[in-house]
Amino acid sequence: MRFLLLFSRQGKLRLQKWFTPLTEREKKKVIRDMTMLVLARPPRSSNFIQWRDLKVVYKRYASLYFCTGVEENDNELLSLEVLHRYVELLDRYFGNVCELDIIFNFEKAYFILDEFLMGGEVLETSKIAVSVSIEEADTLQETMEEYLSKPAY
Repeated sequence: MRFLLLFSRQGKLRLQKWFTPLTEREKKKVIRDMTMLVLARPPRSSNFIQWRDLKVVYKRYASLYFCTGVEENDNELLSLEVLHRYVELLDRYFGNVCELDIIFNFEKAYFILDEFLMGGEVLETSKIAVSVSIEEADTLQETMEEYLSKPAY
């Protein structure tokens, strides 16, 4: 997997994760191309597009498009399953995730993604293991916030 993008039906980028190094200019070009390419597709068309030397795999969930670019020899159905698993993890954390959850809690969306994917490869397949890791991180964050909010004597 080379990149993962989340964007709205209006073409607004909500989340981006790059697994291969690109310049800012190249990233902007890819984002522009992906939003134009995916948003222009009819609703009942295939979720796979050939683009340059990549296969683009995308899926729409509510008002968000989850889009990834994978290598030519990667399995498209497996990539679609990875996108779906990420949505399931977001749903599990936020309770029926919506675009506003991603906008206002983007750091959690990135954290969940980092617990699930590393370097463009699936790091953990178990939803339970990822959820436990996220809960532990939340508990640690709450503990640190309580500790730091106590007055020093």
